[in-house]
Amino acid sequence: MKRPTIKIQYDAPVALSFALLCLIAFLVNKFTLGWANSEIFSVYRSSLSDPLTYVRLFTHVLGHTDFNHFFSNMSLFLVLSAIVENKYGSVKLLISIIITAFVSGFIHFVFFPATALLGASGIVFMMIFLASMANSKNGVIPVSLILVAAIYLGKEIWALFLTNDNISQLTHIIGGVCGIIFGKYSKR
Repeated sequence: MKRPTIKIQYDAPVALSFALLCLIAFLVNKFTLGWANSEIFSVYRSSLSDPLTYVRLFTHVLGHTDFNHFFSNMSLFLVLSAIVENKYGSVKLLISIIITAFVSGFIHFVFFPATALLGASGIVFMMIFLASMANSKNGVIPVSLILVAAIYLGKEIWALFLTNDNISQLTHIIGGVCGIIFGKYSKR
């Protein structure tokens, strides 16, 4: 009797590669005792003559402050990644990640000069909304999308004004809005 073969498939290459890059950034930061996060994997107001200023507009989504921060972002990210990448395709997901990273990094750079931003939570929020729109049809707004928007964005808008917890609710909101926009225009 022939034994069944088990194959491992790299089923969502963009999402899995992004998660791997986040893990590498996390480990590099640990080995450099925080230098990597402060110099490469955080976005903050810095000189426009510094080439790393432009790099950080994109790479801030790879950095995480500690294992809990990394684990909470990556666990939800990986749950959603196969759904989103299979529905929208690898190229659209990659473009969505790059644009969301840039938009959230640029807004933070311009409007919050005294703080640094890092982490993939804006990307995770973008993917939450892309996943909730995965089965929608043109001209139809799914109730699941309305509930996701009410729960996730409502909570973040509420927290934006009423908490001081060192979490960038604005980045979550930006990620959610990017997800809605990408989901809507990916249908065309």
